[in-house]
Amino acid sequence: MIALIIRRIFQSIIVMLTVALVAFTLFRYVGDPITQMVGQETSIADMDRLRQELGLNDPVIVQFARFAWNTLQGEFGISYRLGRPVNELFVERLPATLELSLVAALFSLIIGIPMGVYTGLYPDRILSKVFQAVSLIGIALPTFLIGILLILFFGVLLGWLPTFGRGEVVQLGWWSTGLLTVSGLKALIMPAFTLGMFQLTLIMRLVRSEMMEVLRTDYIKFARARGLTDRAINFGHALKNTLVPVITITGLQIGSIIAFAIITETVFQWPGMGLLFLQAIQFADIPVMSTYLILIAFFFVVINLIVDILYHVVDPRLRFDTGMAVG
Repeated sequence: MIALIIRRIFQSIIVMLTVALVAFTLFRYVGDPITQMVGQETSIADMDRLRQELGLNDPVIVQFARFAWNTLQGEFGISYRLGRPVNELFVERLPATLELSLVAALFSLIIGIPMGVYTGLYPDRILSKVFQAVSLIGIALPTFLIGILLILFFGVLLGWLPTFGRGEVVQLGWWSTGLLTVSGLKALIMPAFTLGMFQLTLIMRLVRSEMMEVLRTDYIKFARARGLTDRAINFGHALKNTLVPVITITGLQIGSIIAFAIITETVFQWPGMGLLFLQAIQFADIPVMSTYLILIAFFFVVINLIVDILYHVVDPRLRFDTGMAVG
């Protein structure tokens, strides 16, 4: 297990350096940030001086080395658009994105797994057909369209839920949360549903297919021959083995939820990192854009590491194979 963790950490460092280099070099060609920072009356000499002060005239390798070193120290530079430290901006926006992403992930798991189990056990029932139809809709409809339809129906026509913003939040140290206020909970419902809908359908269809496959295996037939009850077979044996690949997919999807929350945050004007990233693109705010991609890569790397460890803990066959490979 220790060798696995060390190997994964080494791979993660390589991935982080690659992502940082690619993001940094690509964003050099997004646009000239100086033109976004100054007014039309600014002289060319002043623009050149500002470019020199920001280090934009240095070679790419020098700029990247300076950026990587500062990143390791927790310094992500100054936002060209807002003139504030980038780390402060992300500390302010991080709670909103993580709160939305985690609630969406929990929603997709709590609803998706029971739906998948039911459709796997009773594929010919009417309710199973309804669940499968809902899953097709969740996959087929774009995220922004689902969000717009929810806003139109529940926000505009019925007036039950707020159409934008995060609602009232409570400060718990540096962390801000809307889970402790009524308006915050109401504001969270539609964005979380929109963001988690695609993940819900994916988990439901995965659990369904795995459940149907496991139920056809020989050891399930032997369990039935031994006289075990359907409840013990379905939930004590079949579901337990079904959840092994679900752990992997769920871990990866949590990273995807955080990364692709951009669309949902834009539709609902949710004050998270995704909305900050889109605003940074409009102004060629390179420090903000680079920091966002590095943070997303970091989330993916950490989640993948946790999933690999859980996968080896849940499935003893992997521990056996690893031990044989090392030997």
